[in-house]
Amino acid sequence: MLILGLSAFEHDPAAALFSDGTPLAAIEERKLTRLPARGLPQAAIRYCLSKAGVDWRGVGLIASATRPWSGWISKSSFHLRRAVRAPIAGAYSSARELGVLLRELSNSRRLAEVSGVHRSKVLSLDHHDCHAASAFYASSFDRALIITMDEEGDGCSCAVALGVGNEIHALRRIPFPHSLGWVYSQVTALLGFRPHQDEHKVQWVSLEGEPVHRDVFLDMLRRPPEPHPHVNFKYFNRGLSGAVAFSTHFYRKVGLTPGEVPSQDQAKALATSLQQACAQVISDLIEFYCKREQVENVCLAGGLFQNTLLVSDIEKKVGARVFVPVAPGNAGCALGAGYLAWHRVLGKPRSESTPSVYLGPKYSRQEIKDVLDNCKCTYSILDTELRILDAAVQLFQAGKIVAWYQGATEFGSRALGNRSLLASPWAPYVRENLNDFVKHREWFRPFALAVPEEDCRQWFECSMLSHLMSSLGWARPAVDGPLRDFLMPENRVRLQVVQREANPLFWRLLKRFGEQGPAPILVNTSFNLFGEPLVVSPRDAVRSFYSSGVDALMMDNFLLRKHLEIPPALRDANARLPGDAANLRQKPGGPPAQQAVGARRIRPAG
Repeated sequence: MLILGLSAFEHDPAAALFSDGTPLAAIEERKLTRLPARGLPQAAIRYCLSKAGVDWRGVGLIASATRPWSGWISKSSFHLRRAVRAPIAGAYSSARELGVLLRELSNSRRLAEVSGVHRSKVLSLDHHDCHAASAFYASSFDRALIITMDEEGDGCSCAVALGVGNEIHALRRIPFPHSLGWVYSQVTALLGFRPHQDEHKVQWVSLEGEPVHRDVFLDMLRRPPEPHPHVNFKYFNRGLSGAVAFSTHFYRKVGLTPGEVPSQDQAKALATSLQQACAQVISDLIEFYCKREQVENVCLAGGLFQNTLLVSDIEKKVGARVFVPVAPGNAGCALGAGYLAWHRVLGKPRSESTPSVYLGPKYSRQEIKDVLDNCKCTYSILDTELRILDAAVQLFQAGKIVAWYQGATEFGSRALGNRSLLASPWAPYVRENLNDFVKHREWFRPFALAVPEEDCRQWFECSMLSHLMSSLGWARPAVDGPLRDFLMPENRVRLQVVQREANPLFWRLLKRFGEQGPAPILVNTSFNLFGEPLVVSPRDAVRSFYSSGVDALMMDNFLLRKHLEIPPALRDANARLPGDAANLRQKPGGPPAQQAVGARRIRPAG
């Protein structure tokens, strides 16, 4: 039986198709349209149906991870209560929530019209139940505590449940606005980043600061001895509206003037304090329920747990086995909705197999060749896998950055070896080159290292979450030299542990590099342009390759390289220039603007 799972339509929509309870295809809408996405994920739905070779008539159930009326009732009742003291802000917030409700209802009606299926085949499932299902059913745990947290989903900010076998039993629900995710977004805006988009930057800023305001945030986020999150509203304006809603009481506590932009040191202190306070509140909640329910396994889902530093801190504090799915945010609810329909609605047992994360589009060699020829690209064809691996290793040894485009696209926001930018961590200036010429991002954001599972213990300590890059690892004393440039404070490291059965080609590439280099370790970051999602199609890959400082593109068995050779006619013309000008024009390391950056950031010549 085919089940189509859909995430909530308000932001980051995605679709997933299940065949007899196993994910067959899944993709986020934005990866296909290359545009910010809201509403019904039509492109994602078309891909999922095409992957199975069916149309709407072949789908047995459609499950969406939203109950619009539940969310509107919960949030509107809160805003009405606040409207007594702040009528203008309350009226504004109520009108905004009504608009959200109407959009959600419109999307649901549009889904019914597009699909043409009978109403009984369309399920509206609770948002946090879908978060819980996306984590528990994808884990190997038969019994586990499940914690879900986001800003608000269907009017709920946090849910606690117990997973047993193929059933999930609700234990406690925390309504909006008692939301750690909402507070995190408010701090994101306070520090000058974009709320609901740049929260991941706040976690990395927190690595450099001191938690001097930790007690302030603890007082803001909980009410002892109650273990559940509880927002203390004396830290916020009554209307809870505007870009930053902090009250004068908050600013006084942290030593700021209302409206003042925090300095760099103040921003670090605020980020660190918030990060540690969130970790403490969540860890205390987990320990309370683990003790009460006598469980040793924990599943985490929801947008807040895309924060890998937070997950790492929680792992360290609770001492339990923790699992986070590949897409803990809103997009992952598409998988959760499909799982929930299969196990809860149809009552089917769980599968023992581990679901793949490579659920996006995969293109044939002929399709790739057609795009390369259409773009008039110059390429080499490598006719064996060994030649593909050796060519990539030679490029790494020459200090080049290689776009590695193989197989099916990963589901989720992280590159796990099929849509990756790879480089040798021992190459000179590799971090500077990746930041300055490719990623164009802030200095404080770390890059990940990929290592085969069998070799990991020699270099790093980590949990099973490193298979999906959902947490952090720690470096062992064997990590020295240039590898230490990729470590964070306390010897933490972003880490992808590659299993042979999960990604055989990437695993063999790491092994091949280790045979000819210091260790089977490569830098791995996402193959995309700044501000864009992972590349999906061959045309996405070609555009990103030629629009960035990537040196080579290995797409299936096609190798594309950028050449900086000066044609003979131009060299002859240069020879007739005055001496200094001729020397400047003939430098092999790149154009004059690139040469002038300075010795620290000049990429290796050639």
